[in-house]
Order: sequence, then C-alpha cells, then structure tokens
Amino acid sequence: MLMFTGIITHLGKIVTATGSNLIIETDKELIHGLSKGGSVAVNGICLTVVSLIGNSFSIDFIPETAKKTNIKYWQIGNIVNLEVPATANSLLSGHIIQGHIDTVAKLVTMAKEGNSHILKFAVSKALTKYIVEKGSIAINGISLTVIKAGKDFFTVGIIPRTWDKTMLHIIKLGDFFNIEVDILAKYVEKMIKV
Repeated sequence: MLMFTGIITHLGKIVTATGSNLIIETDKELIHGLSKGGSVAVNGICLTVVSLIGNSFSIDFIPETAKKTNIKYWQIGNIVNLEVPATANSLLSGHIIQGHIDTVAKLVTMAKEGNSHILKFAVSKALTKYIVEKGSIAINGISLTVIKAGKDFFTVGIIPRTWDKTMLHIIKLGDFFNIEVDILAKYVEKMIKV
C-alpha cells in the first residue's frame, strides 16, 4: 500500500502549468529521491513523476483530479508542499495519508493565537461526519489535528515550524485547500454498514 505521513519535507515552485501538466522546481535532495514513474505528493495529491529535468520534475493530471482538488487554481510561481511516499525505513510520525483528496475547503478565517495560527475552513456537511475534534486531517498534504468540528466547518492550529516550513506561510483568506479525511473513519463507517 502506498502511503504518505503528512510530514512535509520539501517545498517546490511551479515553473510551468497547463491544463493537464505541471513542472515543479525543487531542491536536489528531493530530486534524487524521485524516479520516473514513481509517486510524489504535491499539496497532498498523489501524482506520478513523468520526467526529471535538472532540479525539476513534471507530472500529468487528469480531469477528475482537476475536478476534485485545488490543482485547477495553481499558477506559475505558486509554492507547493512536497512529500515522497513512506517506506519500510521511514519514521511514521504523522498519520496515514493516501494522497486521495476528498474535497477542497475554503479558508474562511485566520487568527494569530499565542505562537500559533488558528485556521477555520468551510467544508460540506457530507464530509463533516468524518471530521472529529482531536482527530487527524490532511490539509494540502500536511498532517494536522482538528481543534473544533462543526456542522459545516473545522479548525486547526498551526505551530510556528509548520507555518514556516510549508506553503502555509503564503496563504490568504479565500484560498482553497486539498482535504483528505482520516481513512480509518471511512473504513469504520463501511464496516458498520455491512
């Protein structure tokens, strides 16, 4: 099973963007960890590396990916979170993330609280049944803990390191984020229905 942990290790910058292809520039360390045909999570979306070009890699995406994720909003110059898949030797310090985005959520409020940033996202009522307080959620591929879960929203808190080392330091109100809920909640729901 291919999985990610939601611990963002690198950032990338989009240098080419079309309706079905992206070229992303990153550092040599990550490039050496990628392979043609291998997987990489880009803002939480599991994508396949099509080619490696110097300090950049390219990926293709299909209309279904554009429909379900925020990839349709990405432009040249945007900064994205990057993570390679976990291996048997990886430190599993986040939570199980598949890179299969459930929906996009809009950032509706952002407030500084002590040393953290509290982010509130509007999300469809159909998805909130999988979001619980103190549960796990992935936002643009970042493993986070839910603070509050309402009928059509949830909040998370961002520590300074996560704020500084991910693409979160450049966000603004109204931005859309890729959301992947905890896969275990979906499995439990299916078992209960059987």
